[in-house]
This record gives sequence, C-alpha cells and structure tokens, in this order.
Amino acid sequence: MTGGAGPSRELNWTEAVSAFLATERVAHLATVNADGSPHVVPICFAFDGHRFFSVIDQKPKRVVARQLRRIRNIVGRPAVSLVVDRYSEDWTQLGFVLVSGTGEVLWDGDEREAGLDRLRSKYPQYREMALAGQPMICITPLRVTSWGSLADE
Repeated sequence: MTGGAGPSRELNWTEAVSAFLATERVAHLATVNADGSPHVVPICFAFDGHRFFSVIDQKPKRVVARQLRRIRNIVGRPAVSLVVDRYSEDWTQLGFVLVSGTGEVLWDGDEREAGLDRLRSKYPQYREMALAGQPMICITPLRVTSWGSLADE
C-alpha cells in the first residue's frame, strides 16, 4: 500500500473512515503473545493515508522499549489489530474503525522519521520528547471494518 491517493477501496476505505481517523486521538493496539493470547494497550497514533504509526515515548514504562511486550509480540508475530472508537452517552453517536494488519518495528530510516513528524504534528507533547532511538510501530492495513456514526459529534 504505497503511493497513490489513498488506501485501496477494496479495504472498505471511505472518506468517513479517513476523516474519523484524522480526528480521533487514541486507539487500542492488539498484538499476539507467544502463547497465542491477546495483549491490548492504548496508543497514540498517526495515519499517513497508507500506514499507521505509533512511537514508544517517554511516558513511564516498567521495562526498556526493546522489552515491551507489544514490541516483542510484533517481532515474533506481526499480525495486529487496531481499534479506533468513539463512545458517547448518545448511542446514535457511537462508532469505530477496526483495522487488521501487519505490524513491524522501525528503529531508524526515512519512514520512521516521516511517522514521527506526523505524530509530532498531531500530539504537541511529542515535540518536547527526545524520541531518537525509540522504536516506532508501523501498521500496514490488510482489512478495515467500520461501524456506526463516524461523523464529527
């Protein structure tokens, strides 16, 4: 999924999905542990129209970045899912986008830097963080499902 004007229509990508992803701030990343069980964590993310990016940042962690379960899981089993959802007490406003895809860990390079630029544009907190050398999770969508109200509230 590189080049072109945007994600493939065969992935059920719509303008509403793209707009929803541009406005929502938090996603939940699911990876697969070595024993086959799921591991889910909330993440900040940026989407470039083709791939999703999430950097391991300076918020406190229990272990060093290389030892984080999500990093180890992606290296061992790259199948991932990403859920971006909106909850509202007005249930007519509920909506989500579920992305199933392949994850990889980027340690350096132009693609990592482009992802970091997008993240810093979206999240001002990242502009103050020293993120050189931190792993970047990159997700290539293989299947996209959406449901509910994806329009702005």
